[in-house]
Amino acid sequence: MDSGGQNIYVAQVASHLARLGYNVDVFTRRDAPNLPEVLDWQPRVRVVHVPAGPAQYVRKEDLLPLMDDFCRYVRDFARARGYMAAHANFFMSALAAMELKRSLGVPFVVTFHALGRVRRLHQSEADQFPAERMEIEDAAIAQADAIIAECPQDEEDLTRLYNADRRKVCVIPCGFDKAEFWPIARPFARRALGLDTRERILLNIGRLVPRKGVDNAIRALGRLAREHRIAARLLVVGGNSDLPCPVLTPEIGRLKDIATEEGVADRVMFTGRRSREFLKLYYSAADVFVTTPWYEPFGITPLESMACGTPVAGADVGGIRYSVADGFTGHLVPPKDPDRLAASLARMCADADHRKELGRNAIDRVHEQFTWTKVTRSIDVLYQAVAANTERHVA
Repeated sequence: MDSGGQNIYVAQVASHLARLGYNVDVFTRRDAPNLPEVLDWQPRVRVVHVPAGPAQYVRKEDLLPLMDDFCRYVRDFARARGYMAAHANFFMSALAAMELKRSLGVPFVVTFHALGRVRRLHQSEADQFPAERMEIEDAAIAQADAIIAECPQDEEDLTRLYNADRRKVCVIPCGFDKAEFWPIARPFARRALGLDTRERILLNIGRLVPRKGVDNAIRALGRLAREHRIAARLLVVGGNSDLPCPVLTPEIGRLKDIATEEGVADRVMFTGRRSREFLKLYYSAADVFVTTPWYEPFGITPLESMACGTPVAGADVGGIRYSVADGFTGHLVPPKDPDRLAASLARMCADADHRKELGRNAIDRVHEQFTWTKVTRSIDVLYQAVAANTERHVA
């Protein structure tokens, strides 16, 4: 599994469901020739590599033509398993869940993680998913036994743009892993990463694509220096290779041009992607975590940052609005507004006591509301309700 938010969600929910006594099969398309059909990943959790299309990487925007084979395989595999329920993640997995319900009577829950109509609103022609996506989402929403919205905005989008029945929609957020993210002393974290212990450090971690708004953070960095007389360094962690490469990650080239235009080329450091075990060092090393996407169905990185005691400067959108308490665990600003972001960063950079208070509050908030244990218990309750309702209808 890669480290994208949806894959983290599936891995964590599966692992925590197993701890609750579930036996979990995770179906994913085989994308390498040497993968076993069934992998015993953890106790009570198996990963089933479905032979659908070439055993190599295929962009998710190009996967839809392979889904007929994927659905047939999942249906045939499931015939002898007697699954209590299926949990589809993303619209293409919902096709398999709908087939299981049609053929075998298996009820299903769906978490979309992103909605096609929302994506089109923000990206228009840059959205390369096929137009059929919205039709599939409509069908899945109509047929699902329950729909998990990851934040109130997600629930609103489901009901307003897709006419989802509110009685079927349950708001359950994403989470963070307490065994993976915790505060590390900032000087130690910086020395471990070879960073200056004295300078102000801002951090962004995530996928490097335009909609994630890293350009907004770079423009704010320029304004922070020019208008607020505050020098800081921005670390940008992510990309398609371990070393930052504009060929493999085209967005890096665009962002470097913006940094040059803003006069901060020497203050923006692209690290390339990093393994998850190193991320807590980066979160702990930073003074502020910056994430200002155009839209965000949820966003796991703000939780991880807060778990490490680092306040968040985040876009006032979607799941970030839900997880980051404005003025309490960080600051919320409009997306695509580098002036407002720079002003917020200036306040946090200039006031160490304020940053520390935000960081302490952040740790308390995520431990109270956003652990994977709490998230998965809510999902367990939803599964039990779906299964009980199905049994009543069958009886």
